[in-house]
Amino acid sequence: MHQCHVCRSTNSIKNGTNRCGNAQYHCKNCGTYRVLKPRHVYSEAEKQTVLQACQGRSSLRGVERIFGITRQTIARWIKAHVQTLPDVKDTFLAATADDVLELDETWSFVFKKEYKRWLWTAMCRRTRQIVAFVIGDRSKATCLRLWEALPHEYKTCHSFSDFWAAYREAFPVETHRCVGKETGDTAHMERWNNTLRQRVGRYVRQTLSFSKCDAFHHLITQLFIIQYNLSLSLTI
Repeated sequence: MHQCHVCRSTNSIKNGTNRCGNAQYHCKNCGTYRVLKPRHVYSEAEKQTVLQACQGRSSLRGVERIFGITRQTIARWIKAHVQTLPDVKDTFLAATADDVLELDETWSFVFKKEYKRWLWTAMCRRTRQIVAFVIGDRSKATCLRLWEALPHEYKTCHSFSDFWAAYREAFPVETHRCVGKETGDTAHMERWNNTLRQRVGRYVRQTLSFSKCDAFHHLITQLFIIQYNLSLSLTI
């Protein structure tokens, strides 16, 4: 009898083959579907190559076509990889007394364009690193979540944003200013938004690369921000 890879039960039945031709089974105890005997065991180097390709604006289906690996397997690798990475708060440099924050929000969607999601970010102007981010709607409540997500040492810094009303209501008037793009006070944040769209296809307005659930949308965003912050830490 075959033993389930997840719960180690032998209460399973055959369940046809996947698109790669591997025989599958269905475990009646835990309900999982898995390959009976994988034809190929991927090395760590192969996994890292696939993970790097996922960070180059390609969709999971695009990476699947290139490497011949199912997107379910790729998604599982991404989840496991993110768990090995540090938290966002551990990827940026400590604040200094004269640090300035630049704030902005970027549109995206999950599953359908009707299901809008906004990525709110706070960037340190000195280091160009993202010190806090949240994903939600474009309301005051989500902006307050961004304020709460800021590390304590950055909450006393001066900050700049556009004229969206939620910023005036969530950030203290003593240290926050709403400015236009012509001032250049949010130029670094706007430039980062362009980098985000170049690296993550989910943030391109006309795209077929999108997440079907909020959890994976957040996971991909978190992966990009962590890798972006760590890359800057090596150069500063």
